[in-house]
Amino acid sequence: MDPVIAEQLGRAHPLARHLDDFLTDLANAGASAHTGRAYRGDLIAFAAHHGEEIGALSAASVRAFLAELADLSPASHKRKRAAVASFAKWAVRHDLLQANPMGRIDTVKVPKTLPRPAAAADVAKVLAAICTRRPRKDLPLDRLRDRVLFETAYVCGARASEVCGLYVEDLDLRLDDEHVRVHGKGGSVRTVLLDDRGYVALLKLYLARAGYTAGPLFRASINGRGGPLYYDAAHHRWQSYCAQAGVEIDIHQLRQAHATELINAGVSTEAVRRRLGRASAETTQLYALLDDKVADAEIRAARRRRDQAIH
Repeated sequence: MDPVIAEQLGRAHPLARHLDDFLTDLANAGASAHTGRAYRGDLIAFAAHHGEEIGALSAASVRAFLAELADLSPASHKRKRAAVASFAKWAVRHDLLQANPMGRIDTVKVPKTLPRPAAAADVAKVLAAICTRRPRKDLPLDRLRDRVLFETAYVCGARASEVCGLYVEDLDLRLDDEHVRVHGKGGSVRTVLLDDRGYVALLKLYLARAGYTAGPLFRASINGRGGPLYYDAAHHRWQSYCAQAGVEIDIHQLRQAHATELINAGVSTEAVRRRLGRASAETTQLYALLDDKVADAEIRAARRRRDQAIH
């Protein structure tokens, strides 16, 4: 049984074994480790509230659970509802539940908000706090690893979890055709061109110093024998580097910053969507809207300066 479920719920809890089976099936279906962790936390919270056999799962019990989440953001509320809905659907499919109660539960609407991309200067400041693109020969390998890891997320517009899961075999560094295969959500794979020469040079230096020819690209240990670096560890290290640089940037803003830079450079939203691995162009279009708002602000500022000059 999953140790987190066993610790937080107890093996004797009526839903413990079912949650463990559900998460196993979720992982086997290709769900990311990040999704698995999020669903596990949400479902443990639901199970702690429900406390009954799976056959007693009803619309009333789900509504009572969701009612306790009123103080959460709509996005968090929606995610927790989705976790319970996915679990209920799985239970019906495995004949553990007669009917799915989620059809009687209202969906959660999340208002669309503009992305919060980090400024390029702030990203550069954090990356420089890790090391330069021409690091000293005595720089610890884990620090060089971190610089390459976070710069990969930035220059590829990739999710941090996707970057943590990269393997050396995903890279193709042939001259003038450098690219990487990024494994995204739902088992999707996209090819991202590595068109920043300085970054490619740093990536090659990292591979040479690490001596990696196969296996995980970013490893948890510095002796080259560890497995992939976990997302949580990468997130913690990123926060530490941000503190050193005196900058507040969420790790997800690296991806947003890259998307915004592409939009500002005139790249179509469809091309940006494909590069970021988004299923829909609707979210990507928010970056274009953000660019429009910045442009509008600049136009208004220019008009104010003109009016002041006239008067």
